[in-house]
Amino acid sequence: MSAPIPPSASVIAEASEWAMMHGVAIKNPDGTARHCPFSLAPITLQRAAFDHLLAVTPLISQLISAVSEDAAFVQSALHDMAQADPFFGRLMTLHKQLHGTADAPLSPPRQPLLLMRTDYMDDRQQGAKVIEFNGIAAGMGPFGQRATQLHAYVQQQWPSLYQEWVENPAAVPAPNACLFHLAGAIAQAAEQIKASFDESGAPLFVMVVQPDEDNVYDQHLLEVALQDLGVRTVRRTFAQLATDLSTGDGQRLLLAGLGPVDVVYLRAGYQPEDYLVPETSVCQDKVDRDRVDEDSVDRDSSLDRDSESAMSMNALSQTRVFIEQHRVAVNATVSQQLATSKAMQMLLTRMPASDLTHWGLDLFQAEQVKSVLAAMHPISTDTVEWFMTQADPAAWVLKNQGEGGGHCVFGDDIAKTLAALQPDEYAAWALMQRLYPHERDRPALGVRNGQMTVVADLVSEIGLFTAHFNGQPMTAQSMTGQQGYVGYLVRSKPAKEHEGGIHSGKGILDSITLVD
Repeated sequence: MSAPIPPSASVIAEASEWAMMHGVAIKNPDGTARHCPFSLAPITLQRAAFDHLLAVTPLISQLISAVSEDAAFVQSALHDMAQADPFFGRLMTLHKQLHGTADAPLSPPRQPLLLMRTDYMDDRQQGAKVIEFNGIAAGMGPFGQRATQLHAYVQQQWPSLYQEWVENPAAVPAPNACLFHLAGAIAQAAEQIKASFDESGAPLFVMVVQPDEDNVYDQHLLEVALQDLGVRTVRRTFAQLATDLSTGDGQRLLLAGLGPVDVVYLRAGYQPEDYLVPETSVCQDKVDRDRVDEDSVDRDSSLDRDSESAMSMNALSQTRVFIEQHRVAVNATVSQQLATSKAMQMLLTRMPASDLTHWGLDLFQAEQVKSVLAAMHPISTDTVEWFMTQADPAAWVLKNQGEGGGHCVFGDDIAKTLAALQPDEYAAWALMQRLYPHERDRPALGVRNGQMTVVADLVSEIGLFTAHFNGQPMTAQSMTGQQGYVGYLVRSKPAKEHEGGIHSGKGILDSITLVD
């Protein structure tokens, strides 16, 4: 199908300025900002397919919430992966400091707040399947809502242009108040913590961020929404928290100069670099608090303890332990980070539906969850031999445990990577069925850095956000259509591109319209 006539430069400029004015932006290294790349008009999904995702995604979140609190299972199930991946080995050490072992369990007082994004692609043959779970730093929900609002703005201002570029002119927008409901869920958790101490006044929300963060505007949108709900917000790095946190009465977490903390929300901590600072900047007395003898656990972090970076990671990661040793709502807990790893995704995928009922689902719900899980295989000597001799490389993607872009291997590179792995590294990797999503039925118009590009083969990744606090859904069905569901994010990209990230890849923000 030929593309419609592109809009004028003035239309693109106005749409780009709307994005900037509404916080849909990325910070540049020099302190200026640029708008996030976006599509001019939305994708279209079948309503029945979208409704199925709305029904099943809160069940996945409910499952992960329960699994993450099953400490003995998490330690047993992820033992081999923690042996193979140094970063997750360190996380497992933290988990054992907090939860003990099966023979000597502990119950940390932190209150788990699971703010999860489950990412899907709509495969041409099998329908929508999960790409991955995101339980730590699951961001861009605010941008998801803003993309829906941007498309509504385009539709209102230039209705004929919108009709030309939307995938299906008869489709209607899917509601998306992700920012509003995400902030509401966090505010409710904060208020519950504050009430449990019989305190009055504004709750305090601490966002843990990376130094020199470029995705500040997505984060600030959430902060502003929380402030509108009466929540006080502050931003801190792990290095700052290592010296500024202390303990009050009743295991109350205190932040220097600000007082009691009600919610700690991690937008950092998903990669080793987030914990690396000079050792001298860390308050060693907190580092040593409740530290276990790491020789007593199955495996230490496997990091070079003679290096300064290893010492600083060990030190700052103890800040997470210190936080979770207090009565405070936390996203993401160490348990949640482990439970949303690709290794756990693979284990749950390979279980029969009946096994999933162990964590509170009934059999029908478990079968619904299974319906959206794509095939996954652990790496072993037999798997490597099978892949080398029988598998179609185009049908699989090889994944390690890393978060963010750049952690997937495709095509002929899979065999090369498998051949280079040592057996003791196998458990850090998994093969997953490669998904080939539907390409957009009509050409799409993407806008990046104020310039438009026609894309003939746009495909989309759909992330659905959910919120559970202490295992309970934080939104009502009357609010969002499903208990626990808060909204969605769509990132689209050319089909030939592997990396669809908004910041580091070729992705653009998008939204959803529905047809019956």
